[in-house]
Amino acid sequence: MTEYVAYYRVSTERQGRSGLGLEAQRSMVEQFLQSTDQVVAEFTEIQSGNRDDRVELWNAINLVKKTRSKLLIPKLDRFSRKVSFISGIIDQGVELVVCEHPNVSTFFLHLLACFAEEERRQISERTKAALRAAKNRGTVLGRNATALAAQRRIEKREFFETVRVEFERALAEAGSYSGTARLLNERGVKTFKGGFWHPQTVKNYTKLVSHELNEIHKNSERNFKKANAEHPEKPQC
Repeated sequence: MTEYVAYYRVSTERQGRSGLGLEAQRSMVEQFLQSTDQVVAEFTEIQSGNRDDRVELWNAINLVKKTRSKLLIPKLDRFSRKVSFISGIIDQGVELVVCEHPNVSTFFLHLLACFAEEERRQISERTKAALRAAKNRGTVLGRNATALAAQRRIEKREFFETVRVEFERALAEAGSYSGTARLLNERGVKTFKGGFWHPQTVKNYTKLVSHELNEIHKNSERNFKKANAEHPEKPQC
């Protein structure tokens, strides 16, 4: 029997809510596993693969070391596209198993990492070239994105008011993003699109609340100054 810790990742919250990217990854893992294999735990992350400080990834790696199991990922780019990062994890003694390329040697994993990093560089170059071409044609970049982002912020604020009580109670009880996500999921509280809570999702809504409180404070100060300007106190004789 082989024990695995499975790790799934999508780059954006929208991908996480849709479940499409995660479903494909879980399907690859299910097809890879044998009847005698055991998945010790699963970790799911909504974060860019460019970042090395992914909370759920390091939770998965630490559990692999603790249980002496293997880290199972659907595709190498779900883990990372950086050669240095992949090599560093392998050098720590973590046995990395890729569903897309089973039974490959460590040497071949390093080659795959090189290909993944080169692919990332090419994607970046193509994106920059396309943006330059659009700008030269007179296209105003970011206009639609700004409008959509503003609309999404409004929708998120409206949704948050429907779960504010449960959210604040869970945050007070847990005292951490991961603990809050766990409590909300256990209590059946759904996210904006009806999915599960993740530490990053909790963090985003916590920032939203902090921003609202700052705006309320600023508005109160402005109203106070305006009232004083319109109705100044009469000097006492």
